Amino acid sequence: MASHGIEIRGLYKIFGARAEEYVGAVRQGMSKAELNEQHGHVLGLRDINISMPAGGITVVMGLSGSGKSTLIRHINRLIEPTAGEVIHDGVDICRMNERELRDFRRHRTAMVFQKFALLPHRTVIENTVYGLDIQGVPREDSTRNAHRWIERVGLQGFENHYPNQLSGGMQQRVGLARALANDADILLMDEAYSALDPLIRVDMQTVLLDLQAELKKTVVFITHDLDEALRLGDKIAILRDGQVVQQGSGQEIVLSPADDYIAAFVKEVNRGRVIQARTVMKPLLSPLDGVKVAATETLESVAQRLTQAGRQEAVVVEDDGSEAGVLDLQTILAAMVTPAARHGDAATPRPD
Repeated sequence: MASHGIEIRGLYKIFGARAEEYVGAVRQGMSKAELNEQHGHVLGLRDINISMPAGGITVVMGLSGSGKSTLIRHINRLIEPTAGEVIHDGVDICRMNERELRDFRRHRTAMVFQKFALLPHRTVIENTVYGLDIQGVPREDSTRNAHRWIERVGLQGFENHYPNQLSGGMQQRVGLARALANDADILLMDEAYSALDPLIRVDMQTVLLDLQAELKKTVVFITHDLDEALRLGDKIAILRDGQVVQQGSGQEIVLSPADDYIAAFVKEVNRGRVIQARTVMKPLLSPLDGVKVAATETLESVAQRLTQAGRQEAVVVEDDGSEAGVLDLQTILAAMVTPAARHGDAATPRPD
């Protein structure tokens, strides 16, 4: 199934009985606090515009209450928008009738939740086929399909276990297998790994990246964890108080935070493990022998290789083998050092 991207345009969500009456005021600049104090309504989302690329992972991140879970629930319309559009495959999901929406939810989207949302009285295999049962797929076909996905997420041999016999990480693997068994082209993951221990969480991120390299789903992943966002996201959108404050690649956000709020987020990031060679390389003005590094290699990796080779600079090479630029140790060090925060408030040095 060809994957299509998602276009969110001018999306507003106001919670309250007379939400439509106040969209105009919010558009004119009424704040979240004013809307609440004057009219007893809560502003969930304000003028969200995000392109979520087909076949890529878009991470929506922000702190609690930023609107990220509200946003993801508009994509399968578990929450009704107050205004705006959510376009997929040329169709506005916000305008679908009941039958179209039911069909869209069953066949085009799958969701993985933070709390696993497994049915406790059903085994791993029965949980995995659940969505296919609802679609009316014959049991023989759905069971064969489910076995394949259970194996792919590393749960072979656990088909007849019940959720309470599994660890949190294993339960989340069942949730992922169930979502993938549906063969939906959109995968919605709402804080899917937030409840897991750190090591299991990294393990599950790897599972997702490995599967995504092959399946090329359109994934929308919600998190409040910047390291997770940087590891998973082809694109990242950062929300604050229901508004997008910055969106772009992880590279762009780490190197050029839009404001002090995001600068504070990225201050603690290990830049050497995030920034890629192509992001800070310089033009190659003359042929250069020596160390060749991939354009997507991290600065930390390039620095290690240069140090081992006793060289000062490396040639940056694209996937097709073409030479794209040059990168020297001085440039790498400058990019790896977190710049001082604005307004003279220097970033606090910390021992590594």
